[in-house]
Amino acid sequence: MRPLSAKLSAIAPSATIEITEKARRMQAAGTDVISLSIGEPDFPTPAHITKACIDALNRGETHYTAGKGIPELLSAISDKIVQENRIPCTPEQVIVGCGAKNSIYEACEAVLSPGDEAIILDPSWVSYEPFVQIAGGIPVHHPMHPETFQLDDTLVEKVNEKTRMIIINTPSNPSGVILNNDSLRLVADICQDHDLIVISDEIYEKLTYGKIHVSIGSFPGMEDRTVTVNGFSKAYAMTGWRLGYAVASKEIIAYMNKVQQHTISHPTTFAMYGGVAALKGPQECVEEMRYEFERRRSFVLKSMDEMGLSYAPADGAFYAYVKVDGDDAKVAAHWLEKGHVAVTHGSAFHHPGWIRISYAASMDRLEEAMNRISAVL
Repeated sequence: MRPLSAKLSAIAPSATIEITEKARRMQAAGTDVISLSIGEPDFPTPAHITKACIDALNRGETHYTAGKGIPELLSAISDKIVQENRIPCTPEQVIVGCGAKNSIYEACEAVLSPGDEAIILDPSWVSYEPFVQIAGGIPVHHPMHPETFQLDDTLVEKVNEKTRMIIINTPSNPSGVILNNDSLRLVADICQDHDLIVISDEIYEKLTYGKIHVSIGSFPGMEDRTVTVNGFSKAYAMTGWRLGYAVASKEIIAYMNKVQQHTISHPTTFAMYGGVAALKGPQECVEEMRYEFERRRSFVLKSMDEMGLSYAPADGAFYAYVKVDGDDAKVAAHWLEKGHVAVTHGSAFHHPGWIRISYAASMDRLEEAMNRISAVL
């Protein structure tokens, strides 16, 4: 048989999913593994959101619908973006996808031509590089500041005539860092000076701890240069619903919709009614989850201090990003095999020497995990 796709053969599987699956196999074999390797809230989806979906099912909302998403959800997202993110937006500038991941992929396909370069800021989420590669682009990695995890003028050195896009993620997965106004302004200036598009992944925007999240699309002149990506997985504990969205210029949304029409058609119809309930319903559930994450964050960071481990500024999301000595992949394997705690090594995020610990787990499990890690250091 002839070889399969050369393009896909060069793309690595998702490290976070692989580690999580390995932990699950160990658990199935009887080992008590504590998995702190995947970014999934451990809370149930709020009841009013689930009820809206069930009501939609009972009404018979089980058939094809508008490709970009049901009008009610497009309108709710547009209102949210205007009111909370301060980005000019109409429903025509919104597309709903099967998770924020799907929306980022579609944006890469919409913007990049073969050979175009996309700058990715490291440490970076594991799927940005494959998205660029699948779209025919060339990923160009640029390191954040090693202590602050912010940006400086060296970023412009990565820009050339082939550069088409910069991908940012704030709050960050894996580091938890929120980009400050200076970093965002630098990216905005570069994009305007060099006619670039920015994809801004803001999926963790509601999970912040003492710092303010700002959308780069709200900066003057950036509303048409920014693809703002968000979703429901993290803030509303809806990971399995596979519901996300993007906001951009009508031209970019039209191109993303071409990809969507020929791939997923549209997100699951009845799930989208849950998205409407999430955005338009009570928001106390979000603050309750955020508060619990902050409590866990304080405990995990205190534990890192007691172990003598340094970490990145944990401004948001639900990760402690910890510096380790030696080969980070071997350290993570040691913690899993000897301590039975699954974490993600920094090399998966193009950032060797670090470990990502998710504190999206109960306090009891986190306490046990910290004891196990301390015992095998």
